[in-house]
Amino acid sequence: LLKSSFSTSLVTARAMAAASSCQCCSLRPHPFHLRAVRNEAVVISGRKLAQQIKQEVWQEVEEWVASGNKWPHLSMILVSENPAIAADVGINSETLMKPASISEEKLLNLINKLNNNVDGLIQLPLPEHIDDRKTCNDVDDFHVINVGRMCLNQYSTLPATPWGVWKIIKQTGIPTLGKNVVVAGRSKNVEMPIAMLLHTDGAHEGPRGDATVTISHGYTPKEQLKKHTILADIVISAAGIPNLITADMIKEGAAIVNVGINRVQDPVTLVGDVDFEGVRQKAGYITPVPGGVGPITAVMLMKNTIITAKKVLRHEEREVLKSKELGVATN
Repeated sequence: LLKSSFSTSLVTARAMAAASSCQCCSLRPHPFHLRAVRNEAVVISGRKLAQQIKQEVWQEVEEWVASGNKWPHLSMILVSENPAIAADVGINSETLMKPASISEEKLLNLINKLNNNVDGLIQLPLPEHIDDRKTCNDVDDFHVINVGRMCLNQYSTLPATPWGVWKIIKQTGIPTLGKNVVVAGRSKNVEMPIAMLLHTDGAHEGPRGDATVTISHGYTPKEQLKKHTILADIVISAAGIPNLITADMIKEGAAIVNVGINRVQDPVTLVGDVDFEGVRQKAGYITPVPGGVGPITAVMLMKNTIITAKKVLRHEEREVLKSKELGVATN
């Protein structure tokens, strides 16, 4: 779990704002994070969109601290053998590295200790001998309680990658109401939450997607998958299969969100699930790999941290009030 504290200078924040403003002006008429190339798909830049969100997070944190609150903290334990980006929104990072052989008891003791001192914990994939259902205060919202709240549309934070995908779609102005969406992949951390967000009806405090969502997985025959994707207005692929989505599988003008990240041939070469060069000739919008969903995911973790900090404060205030009421009742 990565321990962080927000501390970026105001000068940096203003510089980011100025840079973002320049980008907005130079890229019109498209929103600032979009880039059109001739008659090809509009390429959605996750990096540019992330810059805007970083500025929003920094301003929110600055207001929070100016109101007399402590700097929020984010911690991450890596149970394996990559520190997350945090400095851009003013976070001093500390990564606690633990070997895969760590016992469940020792890991849970560490998590419990951190829970008392930080506002958010990122729980990354754990070795099989550790029950991740026992972890808590999970800023990436993978804990069973957080997932349950998301299913019921009763949440204040969302898993970072699904929330990042939602941001990309909404900030780009891609409509979801009544649209057909295909989500390739069925992991409980990414694809299932994405599907839930896109089909929600806006009840309670959750967002409103109102899309018709189809979910595929590794056992879905490619020809069967094509029957769905060819009709889809939005295709989101996070299956981890290079070139799973090709140009012949989509309809003209579809929006393609390329979540999957794969290493092919050269270990440092990253590609998505989508045949980028082929699909961009036919799609309306497309996210690249790298530089698409990844930067948004990282900054949404920072957004979750300040939200969690506020929730912790509200909880502490309720506990103090409760103690005072009990004290009055006793007297």
